[in-house]
Amino acid sequence: MTFEGKTYSLYGNDTDTDKYYSVIRNLTDLFLTHCPDEEELLKQIQKAGSDRSFINRIKGSRANKTVISCIRKNVRESLSAYTTNVKSHLKSLPFSQRFDSIIGTKEFQYHLYMIEIELMNRLYRDAFQRSAYKFALIAHCLRDFRPECKSVEGEYESVCKGCVKDCFIHLGSVLLKKYGIHPYISVSMDLEKLFKKIQDEHQDPGALGIACVPELAIGMRLCVQLGIPPVGIPLDANRCARWMKKAHESSFNLKELEKLILL
Repeated sequence: MTFEGKTYSLYGNDTDTDKYYSVIRNLTDLFLTHCPDEEELLKQIQKAGSDRSFINRIKGSRANKTVISCIRKNVRESLSAYTTNVKSHLKSLPFSQRFDSIIGTKEFQYHLYMIEIELMNRLYRDAFQRSAYKFALIAHCLRDFRPECKSVEGEYESVCKGCVKDCFIHLGSVLLKKYGIHPYISVSMDLEKLFKKIQDEHQDPGALGIACVPELAIGMRLCVQLGIPPVGIPLDANRCARWMKKAHESSFNLKELEKLILL
């Protein structure tokens, strides 16, 4: 089964999302041949995604021109198959939502966020693995909508009770627990407050996020700012009520999740 999102789908033209992860890894490897320092490349990607025109962003940064040229040439060519609905979505937005940092995400920003998530995983995976308390926030929109969700309040956010065995929150929770990661269903609107509470109560925490592309990238940035090593897996498509007015079933790549957390 494939899912079409409001703005993006990691299926592209394929029947699974495996090719997307291959493309994003190869593309990141290509950029690193021109800028071998992962932290420096991450800074350049983030500067390129700031809120000015793409060309001005590139010219205004202190980035290596060879790197920027490579980024400009390859991101759209390689990743546009996964963001075919962005333009129509942006055209349909009322004026009041066009400046929303999530809802109003432009196509080139999606592409840069995708690279940023991959770079973050490479930079912080080892530190996440060494964390004394590893927790995961799984997007609540992944729950199965056939029955009423029977999740209960946990230490921080809601936790899955496994009422539907093929629900992606259940599948993800089982896998995360196998590797000593505490899974929670993310419902909090104030992530900074939540992260600081976890830091107050647990020494050396590490965070894993499963969310749509823009929310995941922004959440991972917040973790870095707070000194929490983040890793993350994007949803295969953005299909929740925030995007589509009504929640629709979605998924994420379980194989990629296990690769990310495998010791």
